[in-house]
Amino acid sequence: MNAVLVAIIGLVVFALGYRYYSKFVAEKIFKLDPNYVTPAHQYKDGVDFVPTNKFVLWGHHFTSVAGAAPILGPAIALYWGWLPAFLWVIIGTVFAAGVHDFGTLALSVRNKGQSIGTIADKLIGKRGKILFLFIILILVLMVNAVFAWVIANLFISFPSSVLPVMAQIPLAIIIGYLVYKKNVRMLVPSLIVLAIMYATAILSAQYEVLQIDLVQYMGGEDGAGLFGLGAVSTAFMIWIVFLMVYCYIASTLPVWKLLQPRDFINSHQLVVGLGILYLGLLFTNPEITAPVYNENPDKNWLPLLFITVACGAISGFHGLVSSGTSSKQLNKETDARFVGYFGAVGEGILALISILTVATLFANTDEFFATYSSFTAANGAGLGAFVEGASILAGGIGIPPAIAATIVSVIVVSFAATTLDTAVRLMRYIIAELGAEYKIPALTKTHVATSVAVVSSAALVLIPEGPNGFGSGGYLIWPLFGTSNQLLAGISLMLISIWLKRKGRNYAVTLIPMIFLMIMTMVALFQQVFFEWSWWGTGSNTLLFVLGAIIFVFAFWIALTSYSVMTGKYDDPLDDNKVG
Repeated sequence: MNAVLVAIIGLVVFALGYRYYSKFVAEKIFKLDPNYVTPAHQYKDGVDFVPTNKFVLWGHHFTSVAGAAPILGPAIALYWGWLPAFLWVIIGTVFAAGVHDFGTLALSVRNKGQSIGTIADKLIGKRGKILFLFIILILVLMVNAVFAWVIANLFISFPSSVLPVMAQIPLAIIIGYLVYKKNVRMLVPSLIVLAIMYATAILSAQYEVLQIDLVQYMGGEDGAGLFGLGAVSTAFMIWIVFLMVYCYIASTLPVWKLLQPRDFINSHQLVVGLGILYLGLLFTNPEITAPVYNENPDKNWLPLLFITVACGAISGFHGLVSSGTSSKQLNKETDARFVGYFGAVGEGILALISILTVATLFANTDEFFATYSSFTAANGAGLGAFVEGASILAGGIGIPPAIAATIVSVIVVSFAATTLDTAVRLMRYIIAELGAEYKIPALTKTHVATSVAVVSSAALVLIPEGPNGFGSGGYLIWPLFGTSNQLLAGISLMLISIWLKRKGRNYAVTLIPMIFLMIMTMVALFQQVFFEWSWWGTGSNTLLFVLGAIIFVFAFWIALTSYSVMTGKYDDPLDDNKVG
């Protein structure tokens, strides 16, 4: 099968979905009002509530939700064949992810910019809200661990990417100052910063002196590190500590100082990165060598495919960003369609090229199966296969492999870092809310809540021992991350469905994908918790078993409560009119 043809089919479906389906949802279901006073204006404080141009906000939203997951998930899911992964990315993006991201944004805007977890109180009661907040807290904690783990490993594997990524931070702060204090337009300065970053990346790829290689500084992979650790483990620990310090600072700064300008720069990286890969695909015109369908997998694709692709098709974390930060910056309610639905489409476009990049990497199907010999092998090979395949596609437009690998890793790290500090900011909100709920005043303080967030995230990624040695937390937690992430999306769609029903609107657009997601994820989580991670299971893991069991019980309870609300059997203690 020709990869270019597959890409064209996917892009056309995305375009039609945005042009027609999102318009239908915006006008007939959510009924967006251009004159509605959004929370960004109503509660404008210059810190979290900041009215923002929709293109700048789209940049923040997309780069916050993108990270490495829409690359890694589809690259792993190729294990079952390229066609199942392709179909779920296309269908899931148009009919599930777009509505989910758009819906959580619209719901939050109509409820004072509150998070989806807070709004749950008004929709399914206080008990459901508390359970939901704990699920969200665990998910965000896992997001922090997984993405910190990914970034630290990329810094070690591609030391030439460190300097360009570091350069972005002070330059983004300068842009924030120029835009909000000197009324300078953001576009030109952000393009200049992007040029500086890529010039630095090109130089770093060619000159070792510009590569911040902590492992080599300690004598190479066999060198001695600190605290009795080897060089690689010490480098990993240093990068994790650095990332947590960065997240602490970035997540407590006003959004205009770093978050918005950096994310706008990263949105240009998206355009550049996707342009390089899709042009490379066009010029190299490769054939797909991955199998259409794997007939002999060691793990059945149903229901694992859907939780493995995860963010490539739909992600509960997107709803946290929509209702946690994006809703507080939405200038006009009608911008929600572009920011929310098109943000999901951007993620789908990224997931599509991830599939095609890896599917065309191998010389033949036998070589593919040599790398993707099992589901476990696919988990370990996915990200590396994408970077290697992206380098080959970039070579199709004349970019040398070493420079291409550096640029790709810079893009992945930039997205992952954006997701990381946004997740820490969201985790701070949740901790503060739980502190208020349980009357622990200290947890409502910004710096206390942030400290709890970064310390617990660092502990989760560093402490667990696993197959990757010291700091295996991110690797170990990945299977549960995919499941709980999809489960969160299902619960969010459930809440949007309740809201739409109370408004007397057609809620089938959210109810149908919600039912599908809840069934797939609950079945998958049950199988993982009780037949794989349990003490009597095939891959006993106490950490995953405990966290997974808690999430399963809480989610099942929320699902029962939501069903009672939908059928009118639940006595909601709050007036329906309080839900906007």
